[in-house]
Amino acid sequence: MSRTGYGVVLVAAVLTLIASMTGVARHAAARVGPAASSGTAPRSPAGCTAPVGLPGSEVGVTVVDMGMSPMMGGRAPMRLRTGSGSVTSGPVTFVVTNRGSRTHELLILPLADGQQAGGRAPGPDGEVDEAGSLAEASTTCGSGTGEGITSGGVGWVTVTLPAGRYELVCNEPDHYSAGMWQELDVS
Repeated sequence: MSRTGYGVVLVAAVLTLIASMTGVARHAAARVGPAASSGTAPRSPAGCTAPVGLPGSEVGVTVVDMGMSPMMGGRAPMRLRTGSGSVTSGPVTFVVTNRGSRTHELLILPLADGQQAGGRAPGPDGEVDEAGSLAEASTTCGSGTGEGITSGGVGWVTVTLPAGRYELVCNEPDHYSAGMWQELDVS
């Protein structure tokens, strides 16, 4: 394939990702609010759903990747996004929908004063330090800690969060450094 042909393929892939993320943001935005008022649970392509009526405020989290891309040196854009960057303190349920092709997870890590989201240094294993993690959603079609949320799966976790700043991260190897993090402010 010519250099121009690869360029066309790359532009098409990027436009597809942008279109996907736009739809993901709208879906996630609709999932933020009291869990009891959410009405219906999200259904993944695999048929997995989170139970309706989970405790506290509900934050929809979408994880997405473009798979492996030889045109990008084997690195593909990855994202972890919520519909809102803030929530009120108290019980919060995170419902994670994996729209990517790889296995992902969600960890909730507190941010210290002056610490910026996305600024953690991954270790040699490609993972950030999980010390101080408040909760983890890494079970496909279930709650809490497991082996990861597989492609098309949904996982969830409920945690009581006091006011403060938190970082939501995917800590699968090299996912954090590929962009899978977002700040969450709790008031």
